[in-house]
Parts: sequence; C-alpha cells; structure tokens
Amino acid sequence: MKKVFIGLTALVVLVIAALVIVATVDFNRLGKDSVYVQITEDGEIEKFTTSNGEVMAMYWYKQPAYKENGEAVDVQFSAGKNLRHDAYLKLYVKKGNEVTSYDEVSYEELPDKVKEQLVAQN
Repeated sequence: MKKVFIGLTALVVLVIAALVIVATVDFNRLGKDSVYVQITEDGEIEKFTTSNGEVMAMYWYKQPAYKENGEAVDVQFSAGKNLRHDAYLKLYVKKGNEVTSYDEVSYEELPDKVKEQLVAQN
C-alpha cells in the first residue's frame, strides 16, 4: 500500500512539474540566437479574412538586423500590430534568419557593436 501511495505521489508531482514547465517556458525563444533591429518605418500591411468572416491584419517588416558582433543579417518578420517607430527589438532567430519571436528592449540593453551599426545605419 505504501509503494502505491509513493508511486501516485511521484506521478502527481511529475504532472504538476510538466504543467509548470509548459506554462512558463516559451519554446519560440528557447535555444534561439538573438539579433537586434530598430523599427524606422511602418510595416507592410497584409489583410486576410478568417473563416468566420473577421478581417485581420498582419504587418510585415523586412530589414537588416545585427548580431551581437555587429554582423548584418537580413530578416523578415510579422507583427499583429504596426510597431512603434524607433523601438529596438531583440529578435529570436533559428536557421540564421527565421524569426520565431521578439521582445522590445531599451537602447541600453543593446550590445555595443549593435549600437555602432544602428548609428551608422541612420
């Protein structure tokens, strides 16, 4: 009886741990490389209609991004809204330039080589 109780307790703990991991870990960012961009223009809008007739918009951005060492990479990514001008983004990429997610960051959070490239770009 004691072994069954210990086994069930261990199973419950494992299930709870798995649920916590799934709820808190963003797999779009996990293990990805980072590049940085500055939004300077509006995104190119793409409108589409969902199956229930609702019209949705996606904003596409295609521009150079910079790795921590200052190396440029051309990226294309989308957002559900038009992003704020002069915002700095940390893009999470896989396979070199495939963007999986992004976060807005402050200028102070940018690596020094990226700051140099962005100043030269403007």
